[in-house]
Amino acid sequence: MRALLSREAFWWTFAAVVLLWLAFVEQQPLSSVGFRWPTWKTFVFAVVGAVAMLFVMILHMGVIVRVFHLDTTTVLAQQQMILSQPYWFRVLLVLRAAVVEEILFRGYMIEKVRQLTGSVGLAVAVSVLAFTWAHYAGWGAVQLIPVFGAGVILALLYVSRRDLPSNMLAHFLTDGAGFLLR
Repeated sequence: MRALLSREAFWWTFAAVVLLWLAFVEQQPLSSVGFRWPTWKTFVFAVVGAVAMLFVMILHMGVIVRVFHLDTTTVLAQQQMILSQPYWFRVLLVLRAAVVEEILFRGYMIEKVRQLTGSVGLAVAVSVLAFTWAHYAGWGAVQLIPVFGAGVILALLYVSRRDLPSNMLAHFLTDGAGFLLR
């Protein structure tokens, strides 16, 4: 448990350092990476995003895995490892994924790549590929299909709204459905 908590602490610290860098070195407001007060649209778009991601997950496990006879051993082992953890830790894990991953892979990464290249398309591509790659070590290749799909949905949600809380909530609802409702 200590190693798992250390890993979570590392990611929270990394996100905090990125936000501190943004505020004090780059001298940019948090709104420059999509932080803003939630509105009713924040919640509506979060639910729409979560439903879209859950559809991708269901399509993956219900159709793609079966049609192509993909080996889900690594996915199921990782899922079981997470589900075997205490509920409070699973809440922490889902919260960290929703908050930290959205700060790093959507808010900061998309804005910086867009700023450096002037290309929204390249910013989305870099974000999706980095997000997908970050999930490879723990989840294996088969899970990269729905992770890629979720990355596309989250990146498009971000660039269309620049509402990071909406992304965080969509991510939380999606991961929460898999790890908190069991």
